[in-house]
Amino acid sequence: MQPNCNGSVPVSLLKEKMFQPTDGITTAIQRPQCAVSNAVTVVSDTFRFVFILLALLGSTTTLADLEAARDLMDAGHYKEAYTALWPAARSGNAEAEELIGVMYAMGLGVEKDDRRAFEWYLRSSMKGHPGAQSGVGWYYEVGRGVPKDLVRAYMWYTLSAIGGDPDAAISLEEVIKKMSRDDINEAHKLIDDYKVWLYPFR
Repeated sequence: MQPNCNGSVPVSLLKEKMFQPTDGITTAIQRPQCAVSNAVTVVSDTFRFVFILLALLGSTTTLADLEAARDLMDAGHYKEAYTALWPAARSGNAEAEELIGVMYAMGLGVEKDDRRAFEWYLRSSMKGHPGAQSGVGWYYEVGRGVPKDLVRAYMWYTLSAIGGDPDAAISLEEVIKKMSRDDINEAHKLIDDYKVWLYPFR
């Protein structure tokens, strides 16, 4: 007979097992299992709370670090800004990744490197950062750091516009002048593929 963790036994089982002498033994064995189950639940809830708390604290720290890095960039202290951004960027923060992309694109505090700039923009873009998506589109449009690809340029500019970048529409107007109707149709196939998971509700 399997008693509940509150010590009670279902009535149907009680009727069946009423005259079996092992009930007391079974209950005694089962109750420690209940205690273990309850203890596991408490520990699980505690870990869940600690995890959420650490995530919130980490988010607050990241935001503070990003603001400090922006202030350093505004003041022209680019090497210090890069150092401040690096931990968040390595952890996958899209905003930090985009800012490091800007630094490599413009040679701010680091040696100018179009390929590395593109890669940092791309990391950020895949997380839905509209500014970085425009950056990726531009690199594909002009062919710096990557082979020129107007189809992908159009795709990333469109995704950036969907994400809310106000400059993306202007970039689209320019790149579309260089494209054929087949190129545009191909770009829209890619847009549909990317949009469904980058911007599922737009």
